[in-house]
Formats: sequence, C-alpha cells, structure tokens
Amino acid sequence: MQSWRTWHRPLVLLAASMAVMAVVAAVGILVDDRVLAGAPIWAKPFKFALSFVVYALGLAWLLTLLTRGRRLGRWAGTVVALACAGEMVIITGQVIRGKRSHFNHATPFDSMLYDAMAVTVVVLWTGTLVIALLLLRSRIADRASGWAVRSGVLIALAGAAMGFLMSQPSAGQRAAGGLDTADVVGAHAVGVPDGGPSMPLTGWSTTGGDLRVPHFIGMHALQVLPLFLIALVLLAPRFARLRDPRVRLRLVRTASGAYAAVVALVTWQALRGQPLVHPDGTTLAAAGLIAAVTAAGALLALRPAALTSPAGAPETESVS
Repeated sequence: MQSWRTWHRPLVLLAASMAVMAVVAAVGILVDDRVLAGAPIWAKPFKFALSFVVYALGLAWLLTLLTRGRRLGRWAGTVVALACAGEMVIITGQVIRGKRSHFNHATPFDSMLYDAMAVTVVVLWTGTLVIALLLLRSRIADRASGWAVRSGVLIALAGAAMGFLMSQPSAGQRAAGGLDTADVVGAHAVGVPDGGPSMPLTGWSTTGGDLRVPHFIGMHALQVLPLFLIALVLLAPRFARLRDPRVRLRLVRTASGAYAAVVALVTWQALRGQPLVHPDGTTLAAAGLIAAVTAAGALLALRPAALTSPAGAPETESVS
C-alpha cells in the first residue's frame, strides 16, 4: 500500500475534520439533553461524522490505484469531499437550531436546506460513480486486489442509492395525504413512524423495517472487501494455501458475492417492514442459504492449488 501522504488530500482533510466533528458530537450527546425524533439530537451528526471518516479514507486510498484518468479521479474526489462537507454543515446547523435535517419541509427555509442536502447526496453518488468507472478501466496488477476494489465500490454505490428510497413518501404519509403541505416527507423506517424504539448507537428501528441498514452495510463494502483481502495477505505467511494468488482471488470473489447477497437480503427485509433484529422464518431461511452457499464457495476456493507428482518429481500447479 502506498504511503498515506500520496492519498487524495481533500478527502484526507475531510476525514480529519469529520474525526474532530465526531468528538464534538459525542460531547454534544453527553451535555445536550435535547431529543429529536426519539434520539439524542447530536446522534445524527455523530454517526454521519464517523461514517464519513471511513468513507473518505477509503476513497482517498482507492484513488491511488488509478492508472487511467487520474486527473478526473482527483477532481471527482474533491467533489465528493465538498459534497460530504456541505451535507455535514447542514446537518450540524439544523441540530444547533433544534430542527430535523432530513425530510423536513416544515418551513420554506427547512425545505430549502433539505433540498440542498439532497443535491449534495446526488453529487456524492455521482462523484463516487465516476471513481468507480475509472477503477473499472484501471489496470490493477493483482487480480484479487482489482476484484476487491471494484466490487467494493460497486456495492457501495448500490448502498448509497438507498438514500433515494428514503426520500420518497412512506406508505403512512401517502395514506394521510396532503404531501404538498406536510412538514415531513420521507422516512428511514418502513411500516412504522420514525422515532420509535430503536437499537443502541445505530438508531435502527426494532419494530419495523429500516432502510438505513442496507444503506450503511452497502456503503461500507468500500472498506470491508479490501480489508478482507489485506487480512488474507497478512495471514498468508502462516497458511500456505493463502500464498497462492489464485486462492486469494477465489476467496475475494466468494466474499464479494456473499456481501452483495447480504445487502440484497437486508434491503428486502427492510422493504417488508421487518426489523433487522426480528427476522421471520423466510428471512432466516434466506440467510441460511447465503451462509451455506458462502461456506461451499469458501471450501471450493481453498481447494489444493497444487498436485503432487509421483516419485518426488516437482509439483505442478493446477489451473484454476
């Protein structure tokens, strides 16, 4: 891995500022007793700040892998950094005002801020898409690395797209009518109002579906899959089978497929109005099928990469 000094500077600066913001928001949670939509008012900027730290550092590193379109990639990274910063400014400003940042149409000013934040989300997604397309065209020498990077970015784009689903009126809001004059249009939760019983820290609903689950899991494929490959490389000196790049490639492909399947599963679960922590039999059966297929794929990926020749002859590697 290249030195962090070569990483995209605006994204690194964004990550550093978001780390500071996370500390500020954590202090806010401790000293500010205001509650908004059933959660401490500083919980949203805290979670967003942490997420942006991880997301920005992941993109900053990925941009060092570009072999084509580096200038365009740098511009796209800068656009993503500015979009993230703009979104955080609006979220924090609304916290200071004691107002919702997301789905808020209570006043023309609140609606304007929410619309501006929606623009930053579109810009962020588009910038990440540009980087993903450039990575698809780049020549990454190690095939396992290329697969981890490209699949991670593509799954992250799918996860980020969940934000567009949240911006749509919920079934309850549509049934109530008056969307043109409603104070709140859009929701995280499915089947229940936002602000109900939720999981600690994440704030994900425990009584209904929650689109933030696939949004979060999907977006962070950007970091998880490359980290999975790094773990395989670090373990290779201790496990001979992992020294074969073909084995690592097969394992990364298996992990990528499993990760995409999990994102699809939790999306389906959320859209059915089912909380993550209370899956029904159908969801559990689907999860079991994913686990079984993944285990089988891992076993096949770890199959011996060499065949022993008779009478002490040198071993020849099998063709994968």
